[in-house]
Amino acid sequence: MKVLLVDDEPLAVQRMEKMLAEIDGYLCVGSASNGAQAMQKIELLKPDIVLSDIRMPDMDGIELAKLLRQSPHLQTVLIFTTAYEEHALQAFDLQASGYLLKPVNKDKLLLALERASQWVLGQRKNSGRKHLSASSRGKIELISLDDVRLLQAEHKYVTVYHKQGEALIDDSLKMLEDEFPEQFKRVHRNALVSVEHIESLEKGDDGQYYVKLQDITQTAQVSRRLLADVRHWLKQL
Repeated sequence: MKVLLVDDEPLAVQRMEKMLAEIDGYLCVGSASNGAQAMQKIELLKPDIVLSDIRMPDMDGIELAKLLRQSPHLQTVLIFTTAYEEHALQAFDLQASGYLLKPVNKDKLLLALERASQWVLGQRKNSGRKHLSASSRGKIELISLDDVRLLQAEHKYVTVYHKQGEALIDDSLKMLEDEFPEQFKRVHRNALVSVEHIESLEKGDDGQYYVKLQDITQTAQVSRRLLADVRHWLKQL
């Protein structure tokens, strides 16, 4: 999940970035120091979740929430992070999904992120997403799900191997597995494959098993734990 941080205190941003880096499946894509900057970055970066302070100069978090409520096409979930309790009722009236008091506790942050993620995934299922989006050099590349053959994680990014080549995306494997359970199946802790495009299961010289997929040369290693599942899928094809 892509996360945008909105806070006019640099130390607060740094602390939140550090906590996010310790939680799998969430990537900080940027920060803003007030609501106006946040709206610009939301339009540009399309974060899934926004963690925003309330009291900020120029445009505060409440005004940001009102603008987001008026912009449903952005499909961004807002979580407030603030040192003040008195705005909680107003925040939930504006459909914020969470309200965390500073200093933010990592366990409470994780719980709020998980709740927000469920909303995001629900919205995507309802909208029937047909493409993955990859950003490169300021341009957005849309990759049809029908063209995707392999999704492989390395560090914080996922590489999409598709009919026309490969690209990096911000979505986590876990999120993609949950969103498209019938289309992509896990063969390894770091890989999902398009089931209908499995060409064969082959044993390598190293004794490991690999899935060969249509249209791409990249293969996916199969973990011993998931080998029986892969054989089961192949029998059903």
